[in-house]
Amino acid sequence: MTDFALLPAVEIETAPSPDAAVLFLHGLGDDGHGWSDVVPALKLPPALRVRFVFPHAPERAVTINGGYVMPAWYDVLDADFRSRADIAGVRTSQTHIEHLIARERHRGIPASRVILGGFSQGGAVALYAGLRHKEKLAGIAALSAYLVDPDALADEATSANRRTPVFMAHGRDDDVVRYEWGERSRALLEAAGWQVEWHEYPMPHSAVLEEIEDLGRFIARTLA
Repeated sequence: MTDFALLPAVEIETAPSPDAAVLFLHGLGDDGHGWSDVVPALKLPPALRVRFVFPHAPERAVTINGGYVMPAWYDVLDADFRSRADIAGVRTSQTHIEHLIARERHRGIPASRVILGGFSQGGAVALYAGLRHKEKLAGIAALSAYLVDPDALADEATSANRRTPVFMAHGRDDDVVRYEWGERSRALLEAAGWQVEWHEYPMPHSAVLEEIEDLGRFIARTLA
């Protein structure tokens, strides 16, 4: 882990001396700027002092896009629920996220005050890393995402985050990360004992204001 440089990121603090952090991972082909504009739309209570960190994924070739090089948290191998993600790439991104969480700890924010979230493959990495993190996190949020390597979860999930609240949101018309994948991921998590706050919206593979406001309420409750 010591060989990993910290990923560059957009940072926004809602107030001086933040005592909580939200690490939010963008989707395929995007960067941290793409989601940084949502902070005001979350409508967080003024009393919350939160540092938002929107890291930029490294660039890599993406198989499903003809090998085109773009910002990606992992290679996308196939349009199938169980064989879609490049697990080695997911684990590399997990290590990057562990470093970002460690930096927040060094800046005075414990893991128990950190929410890890993301959109699309960023949400998939947030679920993967969050459920395996060795310290208790405040929460995990996955928007238009799915559970990577569900067969390994029982062996790899840590006890620290068995009771960590999970927020999942998905568009019923999503034809990129299909709605059924999100639903199946939710069902798998619930069957394994996690409590999932589920939201769905009449939208494709995107985000809507109602969803952002629902996420804001989740963040506010979790960090209250």
